[in-house]
Amino acid sequence: MVITQESKALSVHLLTATGAVFSMLAMLAAVDQKWDLMFLWLVVAFAVDGIDGPLARKYNVKHYAPQFDGVLLDLIIDYLTYVFIPAFALFKSGLLPGWTGWFAIILITFSSAMYFADTRMKTKDNSFAGFPGCWNMAILVFFAIEPNFWIIVGVVVALAASMFLPLRFIHPVRTARWRMVSLPMALAWTFFAGWAAWVDFHPESWAHWGLVITSVYLLLVGITQQIVPERGSKA
Repeated sequence: MVITQESKALSVHLLTATGAVFSMLAMLAAVDQKWDLMFLWLVVAFAVDGIDGPLARKYNVKHYAPQFDGVLLDLIIDYLTYVFIPAFALFKSGLLPGWTGWFAIILITFSSAMYFADTRMKTKDNSFAGFPGCWNMAILVFFAIEPNFWIIVGVVVALAASMFLPLRFIHPVRTARWRMVSLPMALAWTFFAGWAAWVDFHPESWAHWGLVITSVYLLLVGITQQIVPERGSKA
C-alpha cells in the first residue's frame, strides 16, 4: 500500500483532532474533581499540541490537505485545553473563595477569547505578542504550590493584562532564538507537570520545584529577549 502525501497530511489533522478527545476526558475528570487525572489528560493534549505543528509543516498540510483548516482546528482545541477546562478547575478547586473565583473565570475566559481571535498574536520571529493564554500551565502551578488566593488573583490579573501589552512570549518550538535551551525547558515542564499530577500534587514532591523553575523561564524568556538585543543586531 502506497502512503500518499495527501494521506500523511490528513493524518496530521487527525492527530490534532485527538486533542478534542483528550479535552473531553479532562473535562469528565474535572466534573468529578479528579484533578490529578484531569491534568494528566491536559498534559497529553499539551504534548500533542507540541508535535502536531512541526508535523503539519513537514507534510505541508496547507497544500496536501487544504479541505481542513489546521489553524482553526488548533485554536478550537487550544481554547478548550488551555483556557476553558483549567478555568473551570480553578473555580471548582476551592483555591479562590467567594467572588474571587467568579472574577477569575470571567476574566480568564473573556480575555482569552479576545486574544485567540486577535490576528496580531504572532510576531515575525514566531513568538507570541502578549501572553498566549496558556492558563493550563499557570493553573497547574497554582494546584501544585497552593499560594494565597490574593497571589492567584494578582497573577491572573497580570497575565490577562499582559495579553494586550507589547510583551513577547516565546513559542518553545518555533522561536529560533535560544531554542536550544527553550525546547528542553518546555519538555522538562511537560515532564514535571505529568509527575506532579501523577503524585496528586503531593506537597513534598520535587516536581513542584521543577514546575516553578521551568514556568518562570518560559514566562520571562521572551521578555528577556526584548531587553537583550540579539548579537549582530542594532540596538
